[in-house]
Amino acid sequence: MLDLTKVAKAMQGISQHLSTEVAASRQRLELAQDLMTAAYKNQAELMQRQKQWRDRILFSTAVPMEPLNTCIDLPVPPKTHTVLATDGSQIAPNHHEIAYCYLLNIGRVVLHYGQNRQPLLDSLPEVFYRPEDLYISRQWGIRTEEWMGYRRTASEATVLAELAAAVVGSREQEDKGTKGQGGQGGERPITNYQLPITTPTLAMVDGSLIYWFLEQLPLEARDRILPPILTAWEQLKALSIPIMGYLSASRSMESLNFLRLQACIHEVPDCASFCPNQIEKVPCQVLEPLRDAALWSIQLQPGQRSTLWRSSARITELYGDCTIYFCYVHVGTEIARVEVPAWVAEDEALFNQSLGLMLAQVQKGYGYPVVLAEAHNQAVVRGGDRARFFAMLEQQMIKAGLRNVGISYKEARKRGSIA
Repeated sequence: MLDLTKVAKAMQGISQHLSTEVAASRQRLELAQDLMTAAYKNQAELMQRQKQWRDRILFSTAVPMEPLNTCIDLPVPPKTHTVLATDGSQIAPNHHEIAYCYLLNIGRVVLHYGQNRQPLLDSLPEVFYRPEDLYISRQWGIRTEEWMGYRRTASEATVLAELAAAVVGSREQEDKGTKGQGGQGGERPITNYQLPITTPTLAMVDGSLIYWFLEQLPLEARDRILPPILTAWEQLKALSIPIMGYLSASRSMESLNFLRLQACIHEVPDCASFCPNQIEKVPCQVLEPLRDAALWSIQLQPGQRSTLWRSSARITELYGDCTIYFCYVHVGTEIARVEVPAWVAEDEALFNQSLGLMLAQVQKGYGYPVVLAEAHNQAVVRGGDRARFFAMLEQQMIKAGLRNVGISYKEARKRGSIA
């Protein structure tokens, strides 16, 4: 139980600290603007240095694909379009429960606009209970709870590709005047990745397309997570349906790190020689802890996007042709970071159309894409859902003839305090 009286005493210094931070942040923003102006004038030279010394630069810095002062108004989306999304949630394994297993629940949403078609809002649950599912990650030193999260990420991408194929398949069947076989409800839809698509469509996911957690995984473990994701992206590419990662309140510094090349006090950005200890603050870190979103908040007007950047994150080297590009968009309520694979960014018409559809979703969702919010609502497992899940599991175990089915004494005591 939280003692709010003691909490109030502990919070007395927070307001003063935050006031000091606001003043310091304002100064960093002014410095960032000055560095941005200087970097714009020297952009070609800085990009050449970045390319030449990339193996010696010890921090991740994105590559600008356009002038640094780029501010482009997003187009108005077409009235007829479709947006789809997936999101995931889970019931984590617990040794104190009646059985050691876990559940992944992938929420699916398809919203059609201007087409007089029913939306899809449902979820696909999957239960993992076999030893090969529960303990396979132990050989790589990965806890089951962590592995569950990684598998959820892969499942979200796979289900999104299947959902997109079903949407395209249903359109094809409607055009032929027959009943579609790739239904959107119930079981996973039948997939067909060769069907054409004419209605503007966007597939969205909540969060980054740069899976930083993969860097720390052993090769064998990584090969069980990344290939299904890349396969799903290729399937979306074959359908000409762009995929977009939407990051609200992004904490990234990739574009600001490019300004560190301008702030470098050495003749060349040879971090490995001049500043090998990156744990301590180095001379070029004059903007810490400023974030990309803070800088672009004073550069962009509502409805505008920033410079397009190519990520230099090491993990993206394993993405093949699906290198990640990103930009920042002033959606009206905040500065959102938007990420797309290379094949989307390199198609200017497709990229602009995708941004327009994304902005429309934010406006419909009053500050956050409505399709992502609904996918989350479909995926989330609430306390009541969790209790009913284990009640159903208990019934199945009793029907199977198992005895002494119940939770541990510790769990029972936690649920019913005697105090």
